[in-house]
Amino acid sequence: MSGKAFLDTNVLVYLFDKDSPAKQRRARAVLEAEGSSAAVSTQVLQELYVTMTRKLGHPMPERDAEAAVRELAALEVVPVDSLLVLSGIARSRGDRLSLWDALVIEAALQGGCGRLLTEDLQDGRRFGSLRVENPFSGS
Repeated sequence: MSGKAFLDTNVLVYLFDKDSPAKQRRARAVLEAEGSSAAVSTQVLQELYVTMTRKLGHPMPERDAEAAVRELAALEVVPVDSLLVLSGIARSRGDRLSLWDALVIEAALQGGCGRLLTEDLQDGRRFGSLRVENPFSGS
């Protein structure tokens, strides 16, 4: 893997998803490989908390989910501000993406990332200097 990576919500969710052990192992390996140079956004941290406490087959207690988000907030965090929302809207319209995916792409670009690790977009797709990579392909 080369270049700084932006971690999408789904990659982080698998760190805590006991119902997907192979993906959990892969997500842990990805986080270990990327180390503290990885980036996330405030959106990703928010989505992570909601998913861990409400959407997993075995939801986490809120206190544990908060502790997990606190730990991951030690990574570089790109704030989603009004300018990022507006650029996300433009990307959403121009590339025919959901606003949420477009915000992730814009946050990754703003954070200076060369790679976006996600299951949600086509592996290998490019958005300017940003390349989408699915770390679970083949899992």
